[in-house]
Amino acid sequence: MTERPRVSVVVPAYNEGEQVLGVLDRLFESVRLPCEVLVVVDSPDDTTVPVAEEYAQKEPRLKCLVNIYGRGPANAIRFGIDAATAPVVVVTMADGCDDARQIDELVRLVERGVAVAAASRYMPGGQQVGGPILKGTMSRLAGRSLRMLAHVGTRDATNSFKAYSTEFVREVGIDSRDGFEIGIELTAKAKRLRRPVAEIPTIWLDRQAGVSNFKVAKWVPSYVRWYRFAFGPRLTAEQVRQRGSGDSAHQDRGHQREQKRQED
Repeated sequence: MTERPRVSVVVPAYNEGEQVLGVLDRLFESVRLPCEVLVVVDSPDDTTVPVAEEYAQKEPRLKCLVNIYGRGPANAIRFGIDAATAPVVVVTMADGCDDARQIDELVRLVERGVAVAAASRYMPGGQQVGGPILKGTMSRLAGRSLRMLAHVGTRDATNSFKAYSTEFVREVGIDSRDGFEIGIELTAKAKRLRRPVAEIPTIWLDRQAGVSNFKVAKWVPSYVRWYRFAFGPRLTAEQVRQRGSGDSAHQDRGHQREQKRQED
């Protein structure tokens, strides 16, 4: 790359294999701003690795990183954001459900001053096509109620497809350790800090190949935690970090015990 990227695109991936090729093609065709694309996997033997590394030989803006924070999408996203070099970071999935053409628009919203720019399935002009009915219904209810009752600035707080100010994320930290709840976590934190949140409509298409790694029953408690966190008085960044640090440390110890059990 000849210039510093304006956006770091973080793509958590889990055994996508050659299916990631179409997603990478669309990313590099769609993003016109100077960028880096960080594909993050949990282990060197992930089937995404050889495909991404071969792709990177012809596309220097692509890096394939092995997450060392612990398994799972939340840790992969945390690792990718920590590795990002751009002032704006966009999280998008490796399953091709998100519309990569909207990344530039999301980035420009952050550059104009918002802390979080959300791609919203539930605002006028947005749509969710396919996907599990229960998951979609819960997501829609959570998003709309947070917009109406907590005034979080978006109707789709749970969507992972968002752009963030890198400075904001590093200021408040990420406490999620399991699933894809980082989207609602950072939206809730922006609300408590009274940082601006904006949204644009998006059309989400369910993946056409492979199997979703979303675990509804396991991750719902984490979503509920951040849903509740969105309500309350204004906090400072230090207060936000203090409230999450104890829970995240407890989760880290739990993950370490689980990893040791699996190794044994």
